[in-house]
Amino acid sequence: MINVLEYLETSAGKNPDPIAVCDDRRAYSRAGFLDLCRRTGSGLLRYAERRKPVIVFMEKNADTLTAFFGIVYAGAFYTLIDPMLPSQRHLQIQQVLGAAPVVTDREHLAQAKEVFTSSPILEIESLQKQEPDPDGLRKVRELHLDTDPLYMNFTSGSTGVPKGVLICHRSVIDFIGVFVRQFGIREDDVIANQAPFDFDVSVKDIYSAMLTGARLVLVPRPLFTTPAPLLDFLCEQNTTVMIWAVSALTLVSAFHGLDYKVPDKVRMIMFSGEVMPLKRLNDWMGHLPDTRFINLYGPTEITCNCTWHEIDRSRDYTDGIPIGRSFQNEETFLLDEQDHEITTPGVTGELCVRGTAVGLGYWNMKEQSRERFRDDPRTPEYSSLIYCTGDLGRYNEEGELFFCGRKDDQIKYLGHRIELAEVELAMNKIPGVERSCCIFDEQKERLHGFYCGAIERKELATMLKEQLPVFMVPGYLHQLESLPVTGRGKIDRKALRETLGKKRS
Repeated sequence: MINVLEYLETSAGKNPDPIAVCDDRRAYSRAGFLDLCRRTGSGLLRYAERRKPVIVFMEKNADTLTAFFGIVYAGAFYTLIDPMLPSQRHLQIQQVLGAAPVVTDREHLAQAKEVFTSSPILEIESLQKQEPDPDGLRKVRELHLDTDPLYMNFTSGSTGVPKGVLICHRSVIDFIGVFVRQFGIREDDVIANQAPFDFDVSVKDIYSAMLTGARLVLVPRPLFTTPAPLLDFLCEQNTTVMIWAVSALTLVSAFHGLDYKVPDKVRMIMFSGEVMPLKRLNDWMGHLPDTRFINLYGPTEITCNCTWHEIDRSRDYTDGIPIGRSFQNEETFLLDEQDHEITTPGVTGELCVRGTAVGLGYWNMKEQSRERFRDDPRTPEYSSLIYCTGDLGRYNEEGELFFCGRKDDQIKYLGHRIELAEVELAMNKIPGVERSCCIFDEQKERLHGFYCGAIERKELATMLKEQLPVFMVPGYLHQLESLPVTGRGKIDRKALRETLGKKRS
């Protein structure tokens, strides 16, 4: 297999009638979805260039997926830009991409014309009505290689310019095949998609469903603000598999949603993106005693995930949940600052990844690509690409990996080197703390702890001093109703830093 389109074509050929994908307004059978994708691809043949980007400027729905696969049929790769992003972000991404063609819908057509002034803009509704061009699609397919780009997701850049991460067909085919086998995703599963389509968590939803023939149900975005309707939806859809960001799961738990209703047909929940608060995990496990829970780790640059750990209900996770062991055909290992491999338990190093799932690099950013995508220093005799994540990890005595924060979250404070993630872990263990985040103010050399929960600041400080050396206890604690989150559901550290800046001024 060299093209992800074979997933869809195989499942539609095997059984054309079952629902492939649905949202709150439409449902497409496998055959109907395949037909729309081919029509969309035929309409794009005049505009798309091989191995070049086509922008999808749409909110998440089933038609967005026909745009994705239509772009692939036309020989290009897709990159989603969320219309709800700030205009400055739209401008930054457009500067990175240039005048790429844009696929949008009627709802966002006027906005697209304002944002993409130099790009051809195409309506998905019109593309879906195009006559199929079998010869044109066949000619494109004949030129395809499995190393051709499939999609590009944007991540934040340290320079302030978004970085476009390129992932090829071969990486997705390699990872999804392993992922589906490892966790036993089946044709009769109903996968409830939570993640936005510009977040690589959604890649596991989309391609696991396409490979197995499982039904992909797109959960409407507004439901994530109110747990009760969200849980009603999950139950009504007979959801069996949830591959969700930690923040979405913690929201349901924090607002006691599971006390209202339990989606008891869910047989497997996988979570990633951030460290799962143990009290939230225990809440989910208590309400779903027969469900499998799996912790996943991996940055966008390595095609979703590189390690996994299935939760053992008899194990004590007080000291943290491991990110586990590598997926088949991936190697996750630690390097020290001199590029020597670390194998000793308890010693912290940078998490690095080797294997087919490693991405192609950053779009039009060769210098940044060379910094992170580089040769394996362990094999100087030949070239072997690895990705250096910038994350820190350590082994335990059993050889399991643990996430220890970011390299750039390692600070020097009061003469000591401190991992902010370690402080956050201690805060999260304390009863009365729902969620926390630590920020170091370099200008004032002050350590700030932000949290939401019922516990008072003085009591929290006292309890932290019982767990941590005094130099690791934040001198400034801020109790908030909720922590700000990014569009992808992660804690928005930038917003918290801006809060500190406003207080200083």
